[in-house]
Amino acid sequence: MKRWMGRLLLAALLILTGAVAAADGQLSAQTEKAYRLVPADFGIYTDGTHPVETTKGFNDALQWAHEQGYTTFIVPPGTYMIKKGVKGQSSPDARINMVPNMKLVFEEGAVLVKEPNDAERYDLLFIGYGVNNVTIRGGVFVGDRDQHDYSQKDSPYSAGTHEGGIGILVAGAKNVTIEGIEAYGFTGDAIAIGGYGQMIRDLYAGHFVSGTIGEDGQPAPDPNRIRTAQPVKLSHELFQKEPYFELSNNINLPAEFDLYFYDEAGNLIGAKKEVRVRQRLRIPDGAASIHLVFERSTNTGSYIEIWWRAPSRNVIIRNSDLHYNRRQGITIGGADNVLIENNVIHGMRGIAPQSGIDVEGGYGQNGFLNTNIVIRNNKFYDNASYDIILYDGYNAVVEGNHLASKGAIGVAVSKPFTGAVIRNNHFDGTRLFVYHDVAIIGNKMNDSYTFIEGPNVIVDGMKFTDATFNVNSIEPFGVEVRNVTMTHNKRADSSFGIWVEPIRITNLTIIGESRLGVIKAGNAEGNVFTNLRLIGHSGGTLPPGTYNGCYFEEAPENKRELSITKGGKYVFENCTFKAPIIPLGIYHVDADVTIRKSVVELTGDSHGVNVGSAKSFVFEENTVLANNLKRKELELVKINDYWQRDKPYDVQKVVIQKNVIESNIEARGISTMYAGIGAPPYIVKDNTLYNAKLFLKENDVQSGNRELTK
Repeated sequence: MKRWMGRLLLAALLILTGAVAAADGQLSAQTEKAYRLVPADFGIYTDGTHPVETTKGFNDALQWAHEQGYTTFIVPPGTYMIKKGVKGQSSPDARINMVPNMKLVFEEGAVLVKEPNDAERYDLLFIGYGVNNVTIRGGVFVGDRDQHDYSQKDSPYSAGTHEGGIGILVAGAKNVTIEGIEAYGFTGDAIAIGGYGQMIRDLYAGHFVSGTIGEDGQPAPDPNRIRTAQPVKLSHELFQKEPYFELSNNINLPAEFDLYFYDEAGNLIGAKKEVRVRQRLRIPDGAASIHLVFERSTNTGSYIEIWWRAPSRNVIIRNSDLHYNRRQGITIGGADNVLIENNVIHGMRGIAPQSGIDVEGGYGQNGFLNTNIVIRNNKFYDNASYDIILYDGYNAVVEGNHLASKGAIGVAVSKPFTGAVIRNNHFDGTRLFVYHDVAIIGNKMNDSYTFIEGPNVIVDGMKFTDATFNVNSIEPFGVEVRNVTMTHNKRADSSFGIWVEPIRITNLTIIGESRLGVIKAGNAEGNVFTNLRLIGHSGGTLPPGTYNGCYFEEAPENKRELSITKGGKYVFENCTFKAPIIPLGIYHVDADVTIRKSVVELTGDSHGVNVGSAKSFVFEENTVLANNLKRKELELVKINDYWQRDKPYDVQKVVIQKNVIESNIEARGISTMYAGIGAPPYIVKDNTLYNAKLFLKENDVQSGNRELTK
């Protein structure tokens, strides 16, 4: 009677939406009904004691409110301790079990605390399959991390890692919103979103016979195939809830098969050919059974499972503070259409992966698929290993996040994940690791570096500051780079580098000096650069490739030259080289270099283009300007140098033609004199030199050259 009177008195606290409370305190059918919990009515303690009574009372109150038609459940201030479970067992009585069609609203000062325990796995709040249309708003969720006993195991066969303590677990529910909460101190994750699944049946060798299914749906002989001996029924009650299934865990059976659907009378109603294991399949209306056909000549050792799975769908997590958990802030382990926005996620450390968010359903190990994930406008910091992991699944957008766990990986897109868009994020001291099928657009990065492998990766509109941008494309042109700006402030050995296979680069601008060179080369040949601009650079090693319309300007005080130190073909066309010291040095016996229709401007008192060794050097239709020289012995286009003159030559072929070379004094405009012992004839013709002079060896082929005074 006391409890009932308390509920009647609380009728005044109902939240009305366009309706008036009736005389008995109930709302008319048009309104949302809210109930504010009276803890004493359900034997609930608010002082952090009596976890058994509090847990039972909380669940009783939620269930009662649901049965009474309430749609909002308000929790007043207080500390509510939720009981520990029985070790090694699933313990529904040791958590809060959410009910469907309910908003669970925690007032300021309401705290749920997990009773200290020694279990490897537990939940504080559980939202299970069928518990749809749920909102969790406000509240503080506290795990037992600091009081937990990590010395025990749930069973002799469990891992003993104690990484399964979860704050809020969503398992196969739909339309769930979690907002404005704080969750910390869990042995595992603050929030985990997963699926709910069950194996319906497994099939062994004895369930298959030789043969196939004909177009009429009847068994037919085929020595190269096996089929199910009897129809597999689709009568499980779960199929009535969601008519989907998949085949999994095939052993000694191919991953591809044919599938035939039959009605209750055994009539064929449809077929699917070349279906794959783990493909989600819809059961057609009227289908009561299936036959399976595999391309295999024997049933020996054959095994496969039929599964029903329901991922969580339409889940929102926003405006929350998730911190100080051992494993991660949020795990997405089997979900479709998830939005995570405007959260602060930090301090994840203790046991791997130690990530802010981990999208990982274990799909390749008979787990769940993740699809259509959006992670935006969140702040990450102080996470030990990662801010965001996209491990498996497809279709994700990561945008507008501040990724600031210094030294950690800001975003990792692993091989089992496809179709990610990484857009407008700030990698603040965090790394970017990407494998394939990713668009990286409009991000900025400072004080860190990238690993990008490809294929099918686009990097567009990115801005780097004192960061290293490495591309390790495993396929030719598997990565495309465009509209990227890199700025260096001599703070780090930051640079742009290409490794493994060639790529296309358009509108890449590199500004300023790093501690070493700003560009580095692997052995990838065939790169295509369009409008590459190195402004105020500190030298570097150019990758092999074609350079169109590029601009290279060294810093005024730079002492490191831009160089070619790898073999392969290099073509520079319509480019500009501007430097106080050697604008370009070529130093590899297998380098095949062509510079055409370009400008070389030497702004200091130094040698010009220096060919120390090369397979071929073609220099034609260029303009060379050197108007600040002080020493006549300087060489503006030089093949080898004085100190190598008595060694065997290592520049195989030289063609220098149709160039205009201008200097302020009588310097050596073209020099081959020190090419080395046994150097072959080089072609030097149709060049015009103003003030500068030719300095050629005797066997060179020369004609049409002019030495003029200007």
